[in-house]
Amino acid sequence: MNSSVPMIDPISRLLRERDVLIADGAMGTNLFALGLQNGAPGELWNVEQPDSVRSVYRGFVDSGSDIILTNTFGANRFRFALHKLQGRVRELNMAATELARAVADGAGRPVIVAGAMGPTGDVLEPLGPRTSAEAEEAFHEQAEALRDGGADIAWIETMFDDNELEAAVRGAIRAGLPFVATMTFDTGGHTMMGVRPIDAMRRSKGLPGKPLAFGANCGVGPAQLLDSVLGLAQGAAAEDIIVAKSNCGLPMMGDDMKVRYNGTPEIMAAYAKLARDAGARIIGGCCGTTPEHVRAMAEALASSSKEAAPSYEKIERALGPVRKNTTQAGTSRRTARSM
Repeated sequence: MNSSVPMIDPISRLLRERDVLIADGAMGTNLFALGLQNGAPGELWNVEQPDSVRSVYRGFVDSGSDIILTNTFGANRFRFALHKLQGRVRELNMAATELARAVADGAGRPVIVAGAMGPTGDVLEPLGPRTSAEAEEAFHEQAEALRDGGADIAWIETMFDDNELEAAVRGAIRAGLPFVATMTFDTGGHTMMGVRPIDAMRRSKGLPGKPLAFGANCGVGPAQLLDSVLGLAQGAAAEDIIVAKSNCGLPMMGDDMKVRYNGTPEIMAAYAKLARDAGARIIGGCCGTTPEHVRAMAEALASSSKEAAPSYEKIERALGPVRKNTTQAGTSRRTARSM
């Protein structure tokens, strides 16, 4: 092989063949359904209940996911310290990734294994006690284990702080992993630290490395997530790949005091089509999203064609209210732009 020929990353390779890739849904939701107790570290199941973790991966692959995220969202040394697991970072990250790799390799079609890396749980300096260097080391430790377990890429998700995002990116790059990054815009159309989607997309150009894709996940329901996608699209260049990974509706407390999300497969199918219209090329679900929802999304995208970017009126007819005083894109944003 000619080493001077640049390698094509797995996301770009698949996107050469299709307009949209289907990501997976919620790991935690599906593990809770299998018996994981609230507050327990789900990453322990990578070694204690591997068949359950494997079944979640397989459920998403069978439902059409092109990308599956490993069961490692909180598998960094700082989050693990809350459960006295900080000495098992490598073991549990590798175990999760090896399970996902086996499912992906047995799918009979290309499936990307994305090593999930969530926040440390601490606020970084100057507002908090954790230094960027400490965070980078934690992310690097995790990324190396994900790489050695067989991850194709790092998937840095649910970030709200630019500094922590940069630390995670540096950690992934040091481990030699290409990366996707998503932020959570759940505070009036901003991250918790006040970053708007349009600005986040623009700032992504200044990260230590170029993301394979950049987008939004979690935090809010499908209508609000679409607002974020429209904002991301405002700051995107033609070649940028946008990710949409919405919660499955909104959380509702049941009589049994368990939180469930009210998004039906029909709602998530409508969200998926609108997300594509808004500019996303990687579309999946976050909290509450099951294989049934992913299947509905995949089928809806396969049986329809992309349309013009949706207006807020169209989004709200399909999915309910977006938000008051929105600060993002869309045909009804002129007032918000002056805020």
